[in-house]
Amino acid sequence: MEQPLDPLNAFRPRTGTADQWNAAFIRVEDYLRAHRVHNRLQQITVLQKVIARAAARHEQNPSLDPTTLAAEEIDRMMDEWFGELLGDKNLPHERIAVEGRVALLLSDGVERWPYAFLDEQHVPPEFASEMQRRSIQAGPDMTVTSMVPREIELGTLTEVAGQTFEQIEKWPILRVSLLWAVFLSALALVFYATR
Repeated sequence: MEQPLDPLNAFRPRTGTADQWNAAFIRVEDYLRAHRVHNRLQQITVLQKVIARAAARHEQNPSLDPTTLAAEEIDRMMDEWFGELLGDKNLPHERIAVEGRVALLLSDGVERWPYAFLDEQHVPPEFASEMQRRSIQAGPDMTVTSMVPREIELGTLTEVAGQTFEQIEKWPILRVSLLWAVFLSALALVFYATR
């Protein structure tokens, strides 16, 4: 028995202008494309849910921008969906957003299961297990440690060099003589090397 399809144009927001909702629609459509959702039927299904949720919020506060509301709703829907799939609904937004998107990308879920994206009722078990398998796992928790500063041991060669430079600094004539000796040695080396 076939189920009747809902007409795609049955939903119309009660508040806001057509241009505002068109801009919101385009923004969410671009967002879905950025997540590699290229299946047009799945895009339309998700878009209709997002715009309906954003419109309900807009009715409560018409001063808000529909595009912003739609962006917030798609983020909220994705967080809820990723939380269900990955099994942890209590993660903060930043963490669940990153973990979910990485798992979605690594599992190639949108390409392999195009109708599963943001579908709460019909998520194939293979898709859910692949998402959980590809989910990133955080490393061990950070611990507080203390480091005591130690004196740097440079060895005897640096000590001797330091003492030598201190002695040279005391005798300016010796310093100039050594400088000229190094210069003349380098010049002689260049002269004999080019012959």
